[in-house]
Amino acid sequence: MASDTVGNGSLVPFTGDSAAVYPLHHGLPLPISRLSISWSRGNTLRLSLFAGAAAKVVEVKVNSEDSEIPDAHWRRIAYGSVAPFALLQSQRSSISSLLKTPSPYHSDWWEHVLQYSKEIGTLLGGSKLTNSPIIEGPNILVKTDEMPTCLQAAWELIEIFYVDKQSQAWLPERLVDWLADYDSLFTSTHETIHGKLVDFQKELGNIQVIEDDPRYWDLLSSALSVGWLDVVVRMLRLHGSYQLDQLSNRELENGLVEAVAVLISKMPRLRPESDGKLGDCYKSKPDFIKAWEKWRSQITKLDHSPFWIQCDNQQTHEGLRNLLQIMLGNIESLCLATCYWIELYISHFLYIRPFTMGIESMYNLAEKCIQLKPQSSIHRLTGLMIGILEENTEVVLAECSREFGPWLVAHAIELLTTGSEQSEILLHEDRYNLGGISIVELHRLAYAQILSSHALTWQIAPIYLTSCMKQGMGLLENLLYRQSVQHNDVLLKNIEICRLYELDHISSNIMKIAGVYHWKHGHKGAGVFWLQQAQDRSCLDRIAQQLFDSVGKSISDESFKKWEGMIELLGSESNPAGGLEFLHKYRDFKKSLKKVSGGKSTDAARQAVGSLILVVSVIDQETKVLQMQPMTDSSSHSTFL
Repeated sequence: MASDTVGNGSLVPFTGDSAAVYPLHHGLPLPISRLSISWSRGNTLRLSLFAGAAAKVVEVKVNSEDSEIPDAHWRRIAYGSVAPFALLQSQRSSISSLLKTPSPYHSDWWEHVLQYSKEIGTLLGGSKLTNSPIIEGPNILVKTDEMPTCLQAAWELIEIFYVDKQSQAWLPERLVDWLADYDSLFTSTHETIHGKLVDFQKELGNIQVIEDDPRYWDLLSSALSVGWLDVVVRMLRLHGSYQLDQLSNRELENGLVEAVAVLISKMPRLRPESDGKLGDCYKSKPDFIKAWEKWRSQITKLDHSPFWIQCDNQQTHEGLRNLLQIMLGNIESLCLATCYWIELYISHFLYIRPFTMGIESMYNLAEKCIQLKPQSSIHRLTGLMIGILEENTEVVLAECSREFGPWLVAHAIELLTTGSEQSEILLHEDRYNLGGISIVELHRLAYAQILSSHALTWQIAPIYLTSCMKQGMGLLENLLYRQSVQHNDVLLKNIEICRLYELDHISSNIMKIAGVYHWKHGHKGAGVFWLQQAQDRSCLDRIAQQLFDSVGKSISDESFKKWEGMIELLGSESNPAGGLEFLHKYRDFKKSLKKVSGGKSTDAARQAVGSLILVVSVIDQETKVLQMQPMTDSSSHSTFL
């Protein structure tokens, strides 16, 4: 497709729900008469373009991974997740062998998986330290310096529902915290409370009387509806009645604002600890229910207070009363305050159904919220959340694969099977339509193939291939044989992998291939070295024969020096019987003779005589061999004799 907007040509698929356009910057004159497409390394297409007599080859990277994460960061994630994955597989094998079962499904397994999940989550989330000042300014409502990723949000969402058994009692509170951390991700496709707060925060310094701004009370209601108590209290402190010159004139108004702020800051929460957030935390459900009922009675009492009639500021009066209605669980107020169905969903856990509910009730509630807040477009995290609430493991896997790629599927499967024997059987049973392998093995093989196709990640692919019992080892052999032997670093890494997985026969074959390659390309010493490491007696004997024939044609100092290093490298053990042994003895004799001619001690002379006797002895042995074993071509031996 020729278009100025996408360069001088683009590749456009014929089918598909949404067309993906990949620019081709080839510089050839249009039209293109011929186009050839083939796969390159990784997720890259190699295109050969022909325009008349001109031609050019270009590569196009097909984006199949998360576009918000750069390639370098992806490689850091790939390498960082190897150690936790390998440790978990080792723990699985150990526990399975102790229990005499194919899977470690038992009461304590989730603790190992939780530790694994925390390590991966730390890897995805990076450092928790931010660049925000220790003492925040009054105009800082939300932090914008550390933007999360959808991959991080998806991983934490899976951990909340499938792994962390300790938090099952306060699952709704975990979801409240999850939305507080990742509501900004939905801003790209939907209007969200976080996005509205960020926009308001940018203009906050230019607003003279904050409560006169029409967005002020709307944002207060929105932030309160999703439980961002610290943001709400901070915004209430910006109210004009708190200014020093207004304290005496707006005393009643200030009292009402303060009363609402105190009620908000004392909101009961069913959670183990506060984590520095506002609200009174209760670990047990009975204590929480008692505190909740007392708190609601205080809100009702304030709502019926006569002081509202005496409040002169109508905006403050209506805004504060609306906040009370949100805390009392008024569904109309909550619908108006929230922007997205997930935000409305979270508000139900806070004000309408604050007690723990089952997963089935949570799914029904999600359907109700979707009806109240219809989706104009589906965010990539929405499908994953609905699949989790449906308790449909296959849908969750499909969403992870479609939206986040093979890395998440290969690593999140361990989370999906935690505590669920049904999911364990579903994902680990062998399937005829998959070639006799399980879903787990299928996704690990797919991820390993992606790692294998890149020069910077092929070294970690064996970790995943060896965890696949059916087809992993065969693909591992192919991977090792495919690596280049001309680069010494790659060759040494290849041999080290073979040693780690006890693949001695593959290691031997790779060293043979390296030896032959170096010998044919003129690297004689390197070739002999690798053949010796492979213990390839056949090739070494042929090389020794060629070497003896070459030197034996002329025992001159020049010819001998030319091959002396190679003779030393081969040693005297190689066949034919006495050939190389004679060359070694002859070398020792020449060295001793030089010492005698140089005026050395008589010991050197005796050593030279001894070396000469050894040379003659080797000649006698070689003569006997020739007499016992007729040769078709003995020109080199006759020259030597």
